[in-house]
Amino acid sequence: MKSLAATYETPLFVLDEQDFRDRARAYTNAYADCDVYYASKAFLSTRVAQWAHEEGLRIDVASGGELAVALRGGVPARDILFHGNNKSVAEIERAIDAGVGRIVLDSFEEIERVAVAARARGIVQPVFVRITVGVEAHTHEFIATAHEDQKFGLSISSGAAEEAVQRILELPSLRLLGVHSHIGSQIFDAAGFEVAASRAVALLAKLGVEFGFVAEELNLGGGMGIAYVSEDDPLQVTDMADQIRAVVSQACEASGIPLPRLAVEPGRSIVGPVGITVYEVGTVKPVEIGNGHVRTYVSVDGGMSDNIRTALYDAEYTVTLASRESTAPAMLARVVGKHCESGDVVIRDAWLPSDLMPGDLLAVAATGAYCRSMSSQYNYIPRPAVVSTRDGESAVVLRRETEQDLLSLDPGAIQGVPS
Repeated sequence: MKSLAATYETPLFVLDEQDFRDRARAYTNAYADCDVYYASKAFLSTRVAQWAHEEGLRIDVASGGELAVALRGGVPARDILFHGNNKSVAEIERAIDAGVGRIVLDSFEEIERVAVAARARGIVQPVFVRITVGVEAHTHEFIATAHEDQKFGLSISSGAAEEAVQRILELPSLRLLGVHSHIGSQIFDAAGFEVAASRAVALLAKLGVEFGFVAEELNLGGGMGIAYVSEDDPLQVTDMADQIRAVVSQACEASGIPLPRLAVEPGRSIVGPVGITVYEVGTVKPVEIGNGHVRTYVSVDGGMSDNIRTALYDAEYTVTLASRESTAPAMLARVVGKHCESGDVVIRDAWLPSDLMPGDLLAVAATGAYCRSMSSQYNYIPRPAVVSTRDGESAVVLRRETEQDLLSLDPGAIQGVPS
């Protein structure tokens, strides 16, 4: 760790390439007769896109930028699925021109936009309809009603999903493959997926009766969780896969409809555990918090610009001293960043050695997902580098931003501010 920090500076994201490949392969094996899309919003670069493709994953993207990176990384367009609740006409046209395999339609406006763009190019575009099934799932809990008040998808209960299907079937430039559902994130068991799958299959059965539609595919989205702290206990990939496939099969059999090809979209569960963030300690400040108790504020050289999840979601992480061994007693610490915000917290409560000092390195585990991808330049702090390691060798995945990168976006800095 000290060698990587010395070579690439801190803060630093480090990805274990072999671990990524192993986790990707675990999904392709567990869902051998299904389509597995890597949810690139978790973290994407051309190198990561290449790893995913080489291990048999498809890719889902949610913007023109993610599409460009996936294509540049060598992912065949036919293996790309395009998400998003408000795709621009330019993004839709770019996706169709590239030949993306599937576009997920999220509104009535998008049905028309994609149909017009496809018709103008003389092609038939394969599409999904994103549906809301009235299920919200997080960790071990799920709620099966009244969760359709959201920006994504078209509601089953209101009839919007059926209307969307009817409109698509009337448009010759669109080919409806099936429906898409996504119920939440950081999900530890299959209960929510089971309810969602049952409701999606019931919809497909109804569509068959009303419109003669036979779905070729059923996409149940992602959201599979990972362990951030020792108390987290997500279901193993193979167990989750077996349970999801069984409930889809049983639901289709009970409804009397053909079994569609299943698709899932893991992101966090592939890239999350393979990444760590390395910080250097800058200050160590004991603070009296009452009743004789002390919390020590440990300030590091990054913070909410490279990990916003604690501030947004009260996310929890595991942290350890990474640059040396210590036998000192543990102290209650709060790991905080260097930004001008009191909410700039990386880890709210951690036990770290009481001899912690400036210059020590801390490693925060399971930061491969939604940290670099949600990062910012707040306080004009350049974003950290991302490096990969494999077989004792390291390589740059994304280089560290520089102050020159920041200034390059400012016409006043480039041309000189007029007097």
